Amino acid sequence: MYANFKNNIDLFNRVLDGIWLRNKVINHNIANADTPKYKKLTVSFEDKLREALSKSDSKLVKTHEKHLPFPVNTKDIQPRIEENDKFSYRFDGNNVNIDTEMADLAKNTIMYNAVIDQLISEFDKIKNVIHEGGK
Repeated sequence: MYANFKNNIDLFNRVLDGIWLRNKVINHNIANADTPKYKKLTVSFEDKLREALSKSDSKLVKTHEKHLPFPVNTKDIQPRIEENDKFSYRFDGNNVNIDTEMADLAKNTIMYNAVIDQLISEFDKIKNVIHEGGK
């Protein structure tokens, strides 16, 4: 149970790091919406997250859906910032669309809150085990 709990906490920590970085980058884009020649930045980490969740270094085979999950290697989940210079909305070379950035910010906030709720749920499970085990 402890190893699974620790693995989940590490995973949520990495995801929250990526979401927090995306929040900072979106705010940076919004702040530079009127800067000539500024190119929009994006953060991606979901592909590495999906890859880490799907691959297993173990030779074990999970034969039933109720078996414990394999540990996830969270070291591979590193968010990266990429510059999007493929297009421009304006004549001054800036490619930030403020409406898109505001929608991305709202989506990112919802995602952050959902992950926080999942993290709280993990700690509630441990709290419940401790409380029930003390009876």
